[in-house]
Amino acid sequence: MDTNATTIERFYEALSRGDYSTMGACYHPEVHFSDPVFEDLHGLEASAMWHMLCESGSDLNVTFDNVTGEGTTGGAHWEARYTFSPTGRWVHNKIDARFEFADGLITRHADTFDLWKWTRMALGTTGLLIGWTPSAKSKVRSTAQDRLARFIGDHPEYQ
Repeated sequence: MDTNATTIERFYEALSRGDYSTMGACYHPEVHFSDPVFEDLHGLEASAMWHMLCESGSDLNVTFDNVTGEGTTGGAHWEARYTFSPTGRWVHNKIDARFEFADGLITRHADTFDLWKWTRMALGTTGLLIGWTPSAKSKVRSTAQDRLARFIGDHPEYQ
């Protein structure tokens, strides 16, 4: 199996165990992460995000498949099932990931998923009615960024 694919499997196996330290060890120090919520994280911010999500996701269940790795790129499909703690609502998020590698480590990690679908699951009727609007998406993003900033402020290892 390609080294990149092995690193991707290690990353998602660690996520399924809530092992944010191993996840962070898969990242290059200059990693760039993006998804529809966290659009632009660099370096330790990306590791801090996974740490925060692992700590808050007490019932997180992760599955992954279609892992690929070739040359300096790779990809995977993964699914996360968990209770969104602010609302207590059940979420089943389906995500496609693309990776770039250097020196055996992930330098670029881009997750894609349907943010409106996520808001419908996580926020219920509110997400259904306004989750598709730019202002609602912006609110989801800013709330998540504020939460991450507080988390980083409370964890000196990410500063």
